[in-house]
Amino acid sequence: MAEISLKILIAGRTYPLTIKKEDEPSVQYAAKMINEKVKEFEQNYSVRDKQDLLAMSALNLLAAQQNNPKKSPELEKEINQLDLFVSDYLQKESNP
Repeated sequence: MAEISLKILIAGRTYPLTIKKEDEPSVQYAAKMINEKVKEFEQNYSVRDKQDLLAMSALNLLAAQQNNPKKSPELEKEINQLDLFVSDYLQKESNP
């Protein structure tokens, strides 16, 4: 399986990734969903800290996924990718 290098922008930060070519659409979609949630929280709440916005976005997206009675494997995969992005960000922020 061919791997590609990809740069994903999440909450104003660029993350270089190496992924399988066939995973690119779901990774791009996951990044889009994260950015939309971050933007939504920025606009609706007085939270400006990116770490807080990412944590709130992760919680919101995962809770929505848990409440979805039709849990598709693709959605599960996207949620797991979101979790990895947020975990990586939080780890980098706590260990500058």
